[in-house]
Amino acid sequence: MEYGKPEMMAAAIIRQIEDGDIVFHGLASSTPMVAMKAAKAMGKEFTYLTLSDGVDHDWTRAPYVASTLTENTYTGSVATFGLDEIFDLYCSGKGDIAFLSCLQMDKEGRIAMSYLGGDYERPKLRGPGGAGSATLPPVTKKTTIWKTTHDKKTFIEHVDFATTSPPLDKEMTVITPLCIFKKPVGEKYLKVAYIFPFTTLEEVKENTGWEIDQMEVPVMNPPTEEELTALKKVDPNNILHFEFK
Repeated sequence: MEYGKPEMMAAAIIRQIEDGDIVFHGLASSTPMVAMKAAKAMGKEFTYLTLSDGVDHDWTRAPYVASTLTENTYTGSVATFGLDEIFDLYCSGKGDIAFLSCLQMDKEGRIAMSYLGGDYERPKLRGPGGAGSATLPPVTKKTTIWKTTHDKKTFIEHVDFATTSPPLDKEMTVITPLCIFKKPVGEKYLKVAYIFPFTTLEEVKENTGWEIDQMEVPVMNPPTEEELTALKKVDPNNILHFEFK
């Protein structure tokens, strides 16, 4: 079965989830939304939380728009759980994974979500700011950042304003269309953990705004037939490809 960058990223997200996990994604998160529905289709037993306030919604309902703040991520929920309660849950140490994104990221894993260019009062681009991006990384057991672009404008040497910085005592994972970065516990900088089958380490270096001194990294296995079948089953409207257009 054929696959591309969207399917590879979704497979990488699916592989982050383990049975028993409590997992959250927020707004404008069509890629993790489809991946998490597919993980449910594969039989993974985890608790699925979203910003729509639903807990374990009916994942068999195919998404029809890219928004993740609709009845599609609420209908059939076993409970209602507000964002304030999600923050409380994760701050109490009971949340396992938070899937978040960013406007920019630097080599220390610091996330820019507040603004780009100019200064705080007069930015070139005003972002959504803190919320989950500021609250969750310091308290979540495993933070996974996903970004559907990988270029030197996105992954830069040093962000001008860090909305949040990853704690040294927790691992961070970053999934891009080309590779997976990881910042292991106790280490300051991101390292390339895997490249994807359709790219090279040289391409990753050419599209990253900081120097990567690694000479060799493993290649992640391509999506399995089970993963691709599950993605197709839960996403007949091809919402997974929305962010890659």
